[in-house]
Amino acid sequence: MSELSQAVSINPYFKVHEGQMEKARGLMRRMVSNTTPEEACLYYDFSINGDEVFCREAYIDAEGLLTHISRVQPILEEFLQIADVTRIELHGPAAELEKLKGPMADLNPAYFVHECGVVR
Repeated sequence: MSELSQAVSINPYFKVHEGQMEKARGLMRRMVSNTTPEEACLYYDFSINGDEVFCREAYIDAEGLLTHISRVQPILEEFLQIADVTRIELHGPAAELEKLKGPMADLNPAYFVHECGVVR
């Protein structure tokens, strides 16, 4: 299996409050800048659909994801003052997802266990 097949991804969806998208964009850029030096991060980006924001991110393992969350937490707290979480998905190998069940329990994510795929 490749490194990507063993990766853990977190996919949070947010609804930005009315009139707050420009502030949200600034906070997104800050989170990207904060994440750039993280060696365990495979990718980290945002996309927008109207007032909905999606963060697409993956880490080499559960520890990398938890380290990221602790690093970005202060900026994320600001972001959550102008946006609501509408859904969180965690994807990865069962063993790695198991490591996240305790630390992520308060967020009530949906867990998706990796089954199969193609990586180039």
